[in-house]
Amino acid sequence: MSYHLKIDNRKKIALVVARELRTIFPDAKIALNFSNSWELLVAVILSAQCTDKKVNEVTEKLFKKYKKLEDYVAASQLEFQQDIFQTGFYHNKAKNILATAKIIKEKHNGKIPCTMEELIQLPGVARKTANVVLGVACGVFVGIPVDTHVRRLSNLLGLSPEKNPDKTERDLMQIFPKPEWPKISYRMIEYGRKYCPAKAHDHSKCPLTRALNNQ
Repeated sequence: MSYHLKIDNRKKIALVVARELRTIFPDAKIALNFSNSWELLVAVILSAQCTDKKVNEVTEKLFKKYKKLEDYVAASQLEFQQDIFQTGFYHNKAKNILATAKIIKEKHNGKIPCTMEELIQLPGVARKTANVVLGVACGVFVGIPVDTHVRRLSNLLGLSPEKNPDKTERDLMQIFPKPEWPKISYRMIEYGRKYCPAKAHDHSKCPLTRALNNQ
């Protein structure tokens, strides 16, 4: 019984959060730059443990050098590592991106698959990455992307106590109405950047804190 009460409370919080964020960031969207589905997948893989701003700086050159999927299939891993060095974890990211390029070409006829099951089988692709690609490239919304901002704010606002992104996602899917799924992550990310960063600050001045306290 107490667990259901807890979910009911979190649903109330989620409705306030969704309403306020819709007002503050009605047009929030992904901050990464890309011109096709493959570039989107590359950029999202590179964004792990890296800021979107830095990824956009790196991909501005990267996407000019590697113009199509076949360029990644033919790429040297050592050279590619240097090309993405500034995004961090460059060895694993290079290995995963180049391996994924080969799989996309050979198994998926050069097209990004539009199911969660197929995407999470690709090297370097977990649920967060798959959710972003599905939503942005395919218009398919089967979950909610959970990055560090989303997980941190979910803990802070009482939406989810979980530290594991997949468990946080499960909690958010239970409490946010499905029409909110396409935008809620991007709105939370914008909110984290603009109003409620990870560094220490007075949370009482944050818009969502005020809105929740006024309920």
